[in-house]
Amino acid sequence: MPKPVDRRQVLAGGLAFGLAACTPDSVRAEPRAASPRARALIEAARRQIGVTLTYDPAYTVLAYPGGDVPRIKGVCTDVVIRAYRDALGIDLQAEVHRDMASAFSAYPRRWGLNRPDRSIDHRRVPNLERFWDRAGARQPLADWQPGDVFSSLVGGRLPHTGVVSDRLSPHGQPLVIHNMGQGTQEEELASAGRMIGRFRWKV
Repeated sequence: MPKPVDRRQVLAGGLAFGLAACTPDSVRAEPRAASPRARALIEAARRQIGVTLTYDPAYTVLAYPGGDVPRIKGVCTDVVIRAYRDALGIDLQAEVHRDMASAFSAYPRRWGLNRPDRSIDHRRVPNLERFWDRAGARQPLADWQPGDVFSSLVGGRLPHTGVVSDRLSPHGQPLVIHNMGQGTQEEELASAGRMIGRFRWKV
C-alpha cells in the first residue's frame, strides 16, 4: 500500500499562522507585465483564494487523469496543479505520472516506493522539481517573473511551492500565491521560506 503524504509537511502550515496575508490595500494596483499564458495561470491560482480554505496532506486515492481532492482543501502543490489545469488545460498528474513511469529511477526515492503512484506523485514538491528539471524549466534564482513557479524550504527543511504573482508588495517584492497552512493566500515572496528553485514552464 502506498505510504501517505509525509505528514511533516503539515508543520509548514503552523509556520504560516504568524504571517499576515496581503490584502488589496497592501498590494500595488498596477499588475506587472506578463504573457497571456502566465497571466491566465496567475488568475487561475488567484481564483483559489477563498475557495481552498485548509491545508490537508492526507493521502487520498484520486481518479486518473484529472484527479483532485475537494477544492476546499489541499496542499501547496495543489495550488500549482489546479492553476495549470484551469488556465492551460495541462494535467500535471498525467504529465508527472507518464514521466515517472518511463524514468522512475530519475526521481527522488525518499518515500520508499518501488513504482509510480498516480494519486500522490504529482502532489510532492521534490517530484515536481525533478519533473521541471527534466523538462529544462529551471531558471536562475533571480529576476522573478509573473507565472514562475517557485520551490522553497520552510524552516530549513520542509519543501514548499506556489506561483509567482503579477503583483508587488509596497516594498516592491513579488507576491506569491500559495497554501502554507491557511488555505490559498497571496503573500510576499519572503513569507514562503528560503527559495531553492525557480521554474518557468509553458508560460
